[in-house]
Amino acid sequence: MSSQTYTAQDFKSDQYVRWCPGCGDFAILNSIYKAMAELGVDPSQTAVISGIGCSSRLTYYMNTYGFHTIHGRAAAVATGVKAANPALTVWQFTGDGDCLAIGGNHFIHAVRRNIDINIVLHNNEIYGLTKGQYSPTSQKGLVTKSSPFGTIERPFRPAELAFGARGTFFARTIDVDTKTSADVMLLAAKHKGTSVVEVLQNCVIFNDGVHKELSSKEFRAERTILLKHGEPMLFGKENEKGLMLDGFNLKVVTLGENGITEKDILVHDATTEDSTMHLKLAIMTGPDFPVAMGVIRDFTTATYNDELVEQIEQVQAKSKIKNFADLLNSLDSWEI
Repeated sequence: MSSQTYTAQDFKSDQYVRWCPGCGDFAILNSIYKAMAELGVDPSQTAVISGIGCSSRLTYYMNTYGFHTIHGRAAAVATGVKAANPALTVWQFTGDGDCLAIGGNHFIHAVRRNIDINIVLHNNEIYGLTKGQYSPTSQKGLVTKSSPFGTIERPFRPAELAFGARGTFFARTIDVDTKTSADVMLLAAKHKGTSVVEVLQNCVIFNDGVHKELSSKEFRAERTILLKHGEPMLFGKENEKGLMLDGFNLKVVTLGENGITEKDILVHDATTEDSTMHLKLAIMTGPDFPVAMGVIRDFTTATYNDELVEQIEQVQAKSKIKNFADLLNSLDSWEI
């Protein structure tokens, strides 16, 4: 990291931002500007990689190195960038279709390898750029151009994919909550390993209001819970509700009822290796449970790129070949 102080403006390119008016991508873009500025990594030491889709236009709006790749291949390219130049801070911006459909295999293996990249998944539960087909996260029954009678497929839950691939960092936020988004992205960037941030995002054209039950200021406090490591799992307008265990399951309780106090509420531990509780929190849905926001999992272990560098150094130390000339002289030769 640089000792220099940066502002959001330092990370803005000179390109006109082209998204539909009201698109959630605008809010995500502003959040990442703020997070990068606070992170303090020079733009010349930052790379932004994207695939195909509305979200993937974000690369053009960054005053950093960038690569707008092909559909679904952003994770593969980001992995290559980080492996080739471990000093770079590498971000991947992707949509639910780009990341979890054609890019699904690359996504789970990037997470499995724990390569030190930051994946920001824009989840509007629809294909926007290609005009409104259902995506891998579209809810069952959704009527779209490619499912005129309602999709009969069960959707992916990104957290389950990330945890199934033994992911070490998973967080969730919503586009309209730019402060939480910036805070979460900053923590994701500081995490050593693959970080996955799911941003629940609105598509005003093809899936307008998909997350309105959570994005509304009137109901957000009652329908979401902002998790913070080391703090009790409280939510509600007055933090009057919380989460407890009922056997192996979570349950919602109200402080003051049945003698329940804050001491009875579960305390969030994002750093534990066991992901059982993290998964329970990540898959909570309404109306019975609040949807978890913030950093759900933040476990630290060895990263792919660190182990790759270490392995290369170990092999080089044992090898008699130190340069290209040594290599040539090690081969069989003939005089003619």
